[in-house]
Amino acid sequence: MNFEELQNHLEPDNIGNSPLSVRLGVIITLCTLIIGAGLWFDTQKQLIELEDQQKKEIGLKEEFKVKALRAAKLELYKEQLAEMNATFGALLRQLPEKTDVESLIVDVSQTGLASGLEVNKFKPSVEEKKGFYAELPITLEVIGSFHQMATFISGIAALPRIVTISDMRLEPAERDPKDAASADRLKMSATARTYRYLQEDEQ
Repeated sequence: MNFEELQNHLEPDNIGNSPLSVRLGVIITLCTLIIGAGLWFDTQKQLIELEDQQKKEIGLKEEFKVKALRAAKLELYKEQLAEMNATFGALLRQLPEKTDVESLIVDVSQTGLASGLEVNKFKPSVEEKKGFYAELPITLEVIGSFHQMATFISGIAALPRIVTISDMRLEPAERDPKDAASADRLKMSATARTYRYLQEDEQ
């Protein structure tokens, strides 16, 4: 059978009259194309799904590495947490309770007087609640030498309770014509802040 005869047998109108071998060839070819197309499209879908799963696998491996590293450091974290709790407890003990605030105010005032400063203003303000603690600002205005003010600040730092000094402003004090030593005197305006721990019912 030459090419022209084969081409004639493959015409849609003549395919039914074609020899068995030609019909079988056409059927096998069509089946192969259909199966091949089905496999191709199905394989493409599976390849896309495989790529997605591979990406998920990489992400899960990274997550596992992070969690494994955390698990390996768990004991260290526990030790650090215990240490932080101990430090926090020590700091809390430095915050007076409500009954201790008055004595702390007296300590600050006496520290100023013991330093040789002239206390012009010592005015506690309204207590401000901030989370688990309360802050009590005290407006200060003192006059004295630079050395006396340094002694005062050092005395404040040595108190067993936490007291901070902020908003500090230094300027020359008014001179007394009768007192030559007044030329070296300074006036310091500042805010001393004391703190106390708030009980649960106050928070």
